[in-house]
Amino acid sequence: MENGARSYRRFLAGDDSGMVDLIKEYKDGLLLYLSSFTHSLSDAEDCVQETFIKLAIKKPKFKEKSSFKTWLYAIGRNVTRDMLRRHRVSVPMDDLAELADLHDLEQEYLIEEQKIAVHKAIRNLKQDYQQVLSLAYFEEFSNPEIALIMRKTRKQVENLLYNAKKALKAELEKEGVGYEEL
Repeated sequence: MENGARSYRRFLAGDDSGMVDLIKEYKDGLLLYLSSFTHSLSDAEDCVQETFIKLAIKKPKFKEKSSFKTWLYAIGRNVTRDMLRRHRVSVPMDDLAELADLHDLEQEYLIEEQKIAVHKAIRNLKQDYQQVLSLAYFEEFSNPEIALIMRKTRKQVENLLYNAKKALKAELEKEGVGYEEL
């Protein structure tokens, strides 16, 4: 049983610390995923907040047909889609990546440039490609979980991943970044 499901059940039973635990555990990953839709950290933060508010107020039933994380990300995706439909937000994301804690300043700079190049290249891809890459590589969801979140079949997810990687490679090469370097 997943910790998220346990925390959510605790919250539903009246223990507010269950919601606190959910927020601590899932807010950062959810923020990264939702920013692939909004292209803005502040808009993604609003959507993350709205997702947790929806859990707290509406208390939807978790039917355990998937992992809790998959279910939560699907709710976040729907909240974000609704917000985008209402506001038609399209603001570029400024803050692209956090750097690893390295001692060598020159190496740190090179790593930062590579990350920025990858994130810029990802931002130039179709939205479905951005989402599938984020879910698969940043959030480490399995293909069946991605299929549930994106409302696609497993085969569609496999095809999306293949095409997204191919498109990312082409975009990186266009920008002069060696794909094999990363």
